[in-house]
Amino acid sequence: MNNKFYNEFDIERLRKSDRQDYRTPFQIDRDRIIHSSEFRRLQGKTQVFLPGEYDYYRTRLTHSIEVAQIGRSICNYLYTSNKDIFNENYFIDADLVESSCLTHDLGHPPFGHAGERTLHNLMKPYGGFEGNAQTLRLITEIFYTSENVRRGLNPTRAFIDSILKYKSLYSNLNNPNNHFIYDFQKQFLDFTFENKLSETNLTSGNELNSFRSIECQIMDWADDTAYAINDLVDSISGGFITIYKLLKWREENQSKISDLQAKFLDEIINWMKKGNYKPRFGSQIGDFILACSISETSSIFNALTNRYKYNIVIQKEFLEKVELYKKISTDLVFKSSQLHQMEFKGNKMLSGIFEVLEDNYITSLKPIKLLPDFTDNIIRSENDKMVRARLVCDYLSGMTDSFALRTYKRLFDADYSSITDFV
Repeated sequence: MNNKFYNEFDIERLRKSDRQDYRTPFQIDRDRIIHSSEFRRLQGKTQVFLPGEYDYYRTRLTHSIEVAQIGRSICNYLYTSNKDIFNENYFIDADLVESSCLTHDLGHPPFGHAGERTLHNLMKPYGGFEGNAQTLRLITEIFYTSENVRRGLNPTRAFIDSILKYKSLYSNLNNPNNHFIYDFQKQFLDFTFENKLSETNLTSGNELNSFRSIECQIMDWADDTAYAINDLVDSISGGFITIYKLLKWREENQSKISDLQAKFLDEIINWMKKGNYKPRFGSQIGDFILACSISETSSIFNALTNRYKYNIVIQKEFLEKVELYKKISTDLVFKSSQLHQMEFKGNKMLSGIFEVLEDNYITSLKPIKLLPDFTDNIIRSENDKMVRARLVCDYLSGMTDSFALRTYKRLFDADYSSITDFV
């Protein structure tokens, strides 16, 4: 690579590869993501509202594409606004950041965050479930499966690190609900940090999880930008957020929001009154990008890589704005009866499917075949029930919302007889 920001340590792959290509290593990572079935499935997974509920709602796929565009724009802005640090031979690779952004939600199951909570509760006896941990599992172990072999996409070290928002192992936390990786994924932490992560002396939990490469930091802010802004737009368009509800919410939360946040809230109400909230929210994306700056820092990894030499710094005003936007969405949308009804339905379906598969494949191996040939064969080849549970979890988490619904109907609906959509 001509870009001296990265070196051989950054581009080393999980398994040795001598492949020669016209693309950079990070372009190869990105292309492998885009052409995967796992990425395509995001079109059928809930972002906030069920896919198909309305034709303009964002899905996990459109959200990921928006995050990728924002991530690339942040890279470009940091490059042009920090000429004292970056130049044409030394810069944060936008292809790597794009790969991270496109990948960040791959591991999320059907039915959004509610589905993630349900699957975690079901998997607690077997090591839990976490969407980000599942993303790591996809790129390191599940991609490109054939002949009962799973091998992952053989990612570069920098790419793995760019999606590692969380580095704490499940067993090192006290019965966590999220923000962990699976215990058996320690091998990938060891590879990513060359067995030196313990030398940071960071405590498992928020402290360790906050230790992130510059590319991961950019991805995270791009994600915050996209869902904080666009979830509000979809919620207003769908009637979940109205002027009346916002006025009532402001009255109930006056003591919990700052003066600056009260000003932001007035802005939203004014945009809604004028009917121009979509373009006004849209222009916020550019402002969130311009709110970024870069600072230099020190790390025990500075001798190995430049990816921990820098932090992204966000203007306080925009941190407060994101906090406000998220709180509005949480209180007026995620706590609404409509979404709770959908969450209840999703929970019932995932729980019902899991319990049947647990009885048939995990606690014991029964002769009835309830899964497609490949999945059935790979599960039956495993003697360890913990491994079998993880494979069942892989199958469930990979489902789109509609496929989960069809599977539930096939198992429990006496009037449903379709067999054409099994695999």
